[in-house]
Amino acid sequence: MAYDSAGLNSAGAQSKAGNAPALWTYTTTDTAATVDTSGYFNSASSLFNVGDIIFRVTTSSGAVSTAGMHVVVSNASGVVDVSDTTALTVTDTD
Repeated sequence: MAYDSAGLNSAGAQSKAGNAPALWTYTTTDTAATVDTSGYFNSASSLFNVGDIIFRVTTSSGAVSTAGMHVVVSNASGVVDVSDTTALTVTDTD
């Protein structure tokens, strides 16, 4: 699939640009490998600064399948590249 702006939201008040990274949440049906492909977030390049953190939740059939954190590693000339995912453990043993 492709980036869907409906899944991206700021996480609280955004920090002042240059002072601290902004936090974002993103819900998608795309895999972590798809999301961390260079250019995936290009249409949102005006929102991101290098160092911003995106918490991604991937859903499948209405349930959470994976979650992870990506860092914006570059954003130049409208091309956004985020880091490979730092996986978050998603288990429910009850």
